[in-house]
Amino acid sequence: MEPLTEQQIRASFVNCSKGEAKRLNVPRDLSAQPWEHLDFLGWRDPQSRVRGYVVAEVDGAPYGIVLRTTDGSAGMPRKNLCALCLTPHGSGGVTLMVAPRSGKAGQKGDSVGTYICADLQCSLYVRGKRVSDQGRLPESLTPEQQVERLTDNLAAFLRRVRG
Repeated sequence: MEPLTEQQIRASFVNCSKGEAKRLNVPRDLSAQPWEHLDFLGWRDPQSRVRGYVVAEVDGAPYGIVLRTTDGSAGMPRKNLCALCLTPHGSGGVTLMVAPRSGKAGQKGDSVGTYICADLQCSLYVRGKRVSDQGRLPESLTPEQQVERLTDNLAAFLRRVRG
């Protein structure tokens, strides 16, 4: 992924108002991000346990979405699998993240969701730069194919948000 500026990130959001995009907390350490290992920039809002953000490149331009999750997990602790990168995690490592759909559908309250690594660091898990508490599943795919699967899964989710 090519490095992005704060201005590019704020302008990329498609499922929130311009005012919301102006107020959201962009990572302060953009220059320190491992851009060469990222397929998308994902982060959780440090001021809200229920907000997260993803910015990916779609058709050559940044495409950002706001995500919401529940505050905490109900029920018994269990293992889960991220739907994007297929990394297994113990309790709390994967969470259901919901994105309002863009445009009129989102204004009417329509949303889509999927289970994603709670820290939004799928790119680093796939590349072995970060290790989950459950390790990795044995794979017959090459690392390059795993990255391609991650980007395909993310693109499919973004298409659902776009509607």
